[in-house]
Amino acid sequence: MDIATLESFLRDRLAAALPGAAVQWRFSPRPTRKGWRPELQPETARQAAALLLLYPAPGGDDLLLPLTVRHSDLPHHPGQISLPGGRVDRDEGPEAAALREAHEEIGVVAADVRVAGALSSLWVVVSNHLLRTYVGVLDRRPEFRLAPREVEALLEVPLSHVRDAARLGWSRHTREGIVVDYPHFQLAGHEVWGATAMVLGEFAALWDPQFSPPPSAVKF
Repeated sequence: MDIATLESFLRDRLAAALPGAAVQWRFSPRPTRKGWRPELQPETARQAAALLLLYPAPGGDDLLLPLTVRHSDLPHHPGQISLPGGRVDRDEGPEAAALREAHEEIGVVAADVRVAGALSSLWVVVSNHLLRTYVGVLDRRPEFRLAPREVEALLEVPLSHVRDAARLGWSRHTREGIVVDYPHFQLAGHEVWGATAMVLGEFAALWDPQFSPPPSAVKF
């Protein structure tokens, strides 16, 4: 798929009914936090935005999307894999915030990005942010420049890997003394889980509505 074909598909698909909470739920940790549902929009939640960016792989047939390894000193989600993004300022909308954060974190020039639409909102309960992810395309690979205080590394992931259900699995962590099972993507040598997995899961479901992790050995 070339970038023009992808952009046309994304504009049409993101303007239609989205996979939404049903898919976000498939990629959520189990057990979930009490009272959490992905589609909730609490009045106390702070607005946040992220950019899911796609561009042609240099010299290849695939398309790539960038993920960041968050700095280990950050107060929220340190060391985790995420899309470039952050809080929405008072004087801007969420789409502008997504583009600004992508510029600040990884050096993407906002004016070069064509935004095709947005995925469903997602309540990230651990940091109480209401996240909206915008999907953008570029005609060529950007000249990345990482913000050293926020981003420890950049991962360029093939779109075909994000859409590959064989790369889905489960991992186990202890959260606040409770054993939690997490659906994850295996991407670029990392397990991608949590809110990022929920966003990527909905994105992949634009092509395959049944896109889902394999059945877990644990009965929830």
